[in-house]
Amino acid sequence: MSLRVLIVDDEPLAREKLRTLLANEADIEVLGECPDGARALEAIEAHAPDLVFLDVQMPEVDGFAVLDAIDPERMPAVVFVTAYDQYALKAFEVHALDYLLKPFDRGRFHSALDRARSEIARRADAAAAQRRLHALLDGLGRRRHDRLIVRESGRVYFVRADEIDWIESAGNYARIHVGGRSHLLRETMKALADRLDPAEFVRIHRGTIVRIDRIRRLESGPHGEYVVVLADATQLTSSRSYSEELQRLITGR
Repeated sequence: MSLRVLIVDDEPLAREKLRTLLANEADIEVLGECPDGARALEAIEAHAPDLVFLDVQMPEVDGFAVLDAIDPERMPAVVFVTAYDQYALKAFEVHALDYLLKPFDRGRFHSALDRARSEIARRADAAAAQRRLHALLDGLGRRRHDRLIVRESGRVYFVRADEIDWIESAGNYARIHVGGRSHLLRETMKALADRLDPAEFVRIHRGTIVRIDRIRRLESGPHGEYVVVLADATQLTSSRSYSEELQRLITGR
């Protein structure tokens, strides 16, 4: 696996030393060099490097300010490079992989690089495992009509279709009401309507789907709509365009 590396240091000689050391590594692609923190942020945003060799002391935007400004989900692996050892503790507090104290030799550099390789490989393995799990769960959810898969706060919930009272639109998401609780599902109402069994669920509005056996009664509205009263006394209003579905429930046809 090729590692994409960015060099950030305000000293030209320091950048040259890192570039020379990295040139001997077959698995390294140097994306570029930045002489200050502001341009480092632009490069990280544009190129999403795997690894950044980052100077601590730079004018205006120092190394710690660079890390503070990066979205945590886009955070590369970081090896700090500095001539001052007083920053070491803070470097590890912000989860830097290593701390190269200038002047460092080839052996110390390779030790930091190997540590970075191991960490980046671990992250890649973890991300791949997470993608496989999500693909498995998504596939399971698409194949099965009797349960939905909800991800919330790092947890995965399986919600059975027969537990659902009703569903409402929430932008590009759907909010599923189950008893006195609700869950936000990353799925559109159209996709849900296509998946759910039409013998068990009825869409009464563009933004509302109801489980049929939760309906206690229907009350006619003045303009052809219905007020749908559920077993828990929740009241939902149908739209005229979907009232035909409810009419079929009433007539049995």
